[in-house]
Amino acid sequence: MPYGWQFKGEEVCIKSTRGKGMNYLGLLSRNNHLVYEAFSKNVNAEMVIQFLDKFSMGLRKQTVVVLDNASIHTAKKLKKCFAAWQHRGLYIFYLPPYSPHLNIIERFWKELKEGWIRPQDYETADSLCSQSNICISW
Repeated sequence: MPYGWQFKGEEVCIKSTRGKGMNYLGLLSRNNHLVYEAFSKNVNAEMVIQFLDKFSMGLRKQTVVVLDNASIHTAKKLKKCFAAWQHRGLYIFYLPPYSPHLNIIERFWKELKEGWIRPQDYETADSLCSQSNICISW
């Protein structure tokens, strides 16, 4: 949970299941079209490759995807896929280092976690997944 508050003298308890949560891979266009996939485990470079490969198969026009410099986005095995993706019309570029203000999907994920997901949604992995999907598909 990103933050919370309580009245003075009031005891607040929020149940949590340690180590359980959701991880998302997503692409957000400038006109707010979101393509995403949810995972119950940590995301790695191989998952990013599979996600982008699947995405590239359905392209109807040339498309640019801008990634941040997270290690899963800059892995050598991911960069080896660039030529095949370019052949399908998918071009990968990177944000300049240390420029989170340019990363629109990170702002979206932050708003999702801090603004739309309620504290009680964090009580179980199922409730977190359910509420996350409701918010995303709104």
